[in-house]
Amino acid sequence: MAVASANPDRTGVVLDPAALEGLRELDPTGKNRLLERVFAAFQGSTARLIPKLHESHRTADLTGMRYVAHTLKSSAASVGGMTLSGICADLETRIRSGHTDDLQPLVQALANEVDKLLLALAHLSETRR
Repeated sequence: MAVASANPDRTGVVLDPAALEGLRELDPTGKNRLLERVFAAFQGSTARLIPKLHESHRTADLTGMRYVAHTLKSSAASVGGMTLSGICADLETRIRSGHTDDLQPLVQALANEVDKLLLALAHLSETRR
């Protein structure tokens, strides 16, 4: 099941159905509450990492920004946030290659996509109850 953006002004799939199905297959009965635990872990990590991203960007701490992008890249993919994972990969690649002259649009896109993904995960969690 694809979950569309919770923001009515934007369209498109936020959660990759294949990734969600992979998580469901690991806990087919839902008895272990794997989806809920993975979503909660993602929410907790973004609550810590997004402020770090903004602070790192403000202070031109490229190592901190790269750490956030690298960390979120795989965790976003694990919950089905493939767009977010791609944005993180782009940011990480730009920093590694030294193309750091104007990262603001990418930082903002990353933060916006986190918000969309968190809304979609919350919506999915509500519909599962």
